[in-house]
Formats: sequence, structure tokens, C-alpha cells
Amino acid sequence: MNQHIRTIGILGAGAVGSYLVMALSGKFKENLWIIANGERKERLEKNGLNINDESYSLHVKTPSEAHGVDILFVCLKYTQLRDALPDIEAIVDEHTMVVSLLNGVDSEEIISQRIGMEHMIHSLIRIASQRIGNSIHFPIPKGYNGIYIGIPGKQADQDPRIAAIAEIFADTPVTLHLSDDILLDIWDKFGLNVSRNLPQAILGVGIGAYDDSTYVDAIMRQMRHEVVLVANAKGIPLKEEFKAGKWLPSQRYSTLQDLDAHRHTEIDMFSGALVRMGKELGIECPYNEMTYNLIKALEEKNDGKFDYE
Repeated sequence: MNQHIRTIGILGAGAVGSYLVMALSGKFKENLWIIANGERKERLEKNGLNINDESYSLHVKTPSEAHGVDILFVCLKYTQLRDALPDIEAIVDEHTMVVSLLNGVDSEEIISQRIGMEHMIHSLIRIASQRIGNSIHFPIPKGYNGIYIGIPGKQADQDPRIAAIAEIFADTPVTLHLSDDILLDIWDKFGLNVSRNLPQAILGVGIGAYDDSTYVDAIMRQMRHEVVLVANAKGIPLKEEFKAGKWLPSQRYSTLQDLDAHRHTEIDMFSGALVRMGKELGIECPYNEMTYNLIKALEEKNDGKFDYE
């Protein structure tokens, strides 16, 4: 595969895609492509993106026009991923690297079933974002926040593809972490999302509730425990303890932001995926099963299915 990256494709122009646009537009200019079809392509070409109250013009290509891009960042919602597989297949050629920045633990597997695991670079992203009107806002990540990349079972500095990706982000606002145990890092982030993203979404509160309430804290720890059980059964040495980072007590994670905006959430990527894997392994995940049903019910409520007021 090509180890010198000249062209970059971004599939998905939400918070994560916008973060990459903000970071890479100045460096790659016309070689940074947003990939879209139809009305969405026309809208992105006309309106661009508003990021941290700054307007960004975009170079937008269809999947067929983007065929052969050196590296493709998949920044879709989990619910959009399977429908986008034909587009991903149309974009990728024999040398294209694919980085999936979805928050779950199975997007690389889903994509690789269509294009082959040899194209995949495992990754995760840790950023906070907030949509205010038409603008997406997020701070520049520092410390352990940013993008993590790695190759399962391999030292990051042993693969020239990782060095090529590191070169992309050199002299940009992105903090890039080269991981020597990317699967553990991915599952640790997954456990954080499941245990802290979801209980606050059901309760409709900021993350300060985890510090202020022993009951909310207990729910969080049981959710994490079920992730640990499934991860360990898969050979991932995930532990009960975790590092949550520093956020304002009022911070609302993505699932609660989706419910606030009456959007459908990515619960299928979180508790949905964990419950499915648990059943395959013979591991019960009752807290996550209840959470899955509750958030699905909240989506239905937002849709007006049983709004009787």
C-alpha cells in the first residue's frame, strides 16, 4: 500500500468529520475531499461547514470521483455505516488505507468484510463537541484526548503506514497518539462511552451526577463491569478502573445531545453491540439490556409514538 499520503477523503461531515476539516484544510487544501452524493453534495458545496464560528469551503467529490484516494477517514454515524458500504467499496482501491473513527468496537470488522482487513488502520477518537445553531464547536484536544491509531498485535513504530498517517497530522492542531495496544484502547473508550454516555442520557443530567450521586455512580460501574466481562472473554485485558478526563459538571455526552435534539442515538453501537456479543459468548448484560430498551423507548417518545400530552 501507498506509504506517502497525498490525498485524503472524509466520509461523513458531522462533528468528527468537521474536526478533521478544521485540522487539515490549511495543510491539504484541494487534496482534502469530503465525499457525498446528490443533494447532500450540493448543500456541502454551497454552504461548506461552520466550525467554531468560522466558515470552511469544501472540496466535495462523489464516491466514484474519490476512487483511489490515499487514505479514507470514515466519520459516519453507526446507523449509517452498513448503508455506506457500497460507497466505501467504490472509494477504495488496492492502495487505500481506511481509518474508521466510529466509537464502537466492530466498525473495522464491518467495513473489512467488504474491502478486506488489509486496508484497515484501527483507531479511536477522544474529543468533546457541541452543536450550537449551525456551528460545531469543540476545543482543541490535549493530553490523552485526540486520535489514536495502531495495528493489532504490532508495535506502532514497526509499520510504515502509521508513520505516513503521523505525517498527515504533523504541524496541525490534532494530537495523534500511536498505540501499541490499539484494541485495548478501543475497548477502554467503548467502556467509557457505555458506562458514562448512557446513564446520563436516560437521566437527562450533566456528567457531574457521577460524582454527586452514589446511585448514578453505581449504575455507571455496573455498566462498565459488563463491558469488562465481554472484553475479557474476547481476550482484551480491560480493567474495571478507567480514566474519564476532565469535563465541566454540566457536560452532556453525544447520546444525551442526540436525545435533546430529538435525533436517534447510536445506542445500537453501544449497549446493542455489547448485548449481542454477550449473547454470543454466553454472558448476561442485564444493565446494558435495560439501558438499550430505555433509550430506544426515549427515541420513540421523541418521535411522538406515545406522547399523550
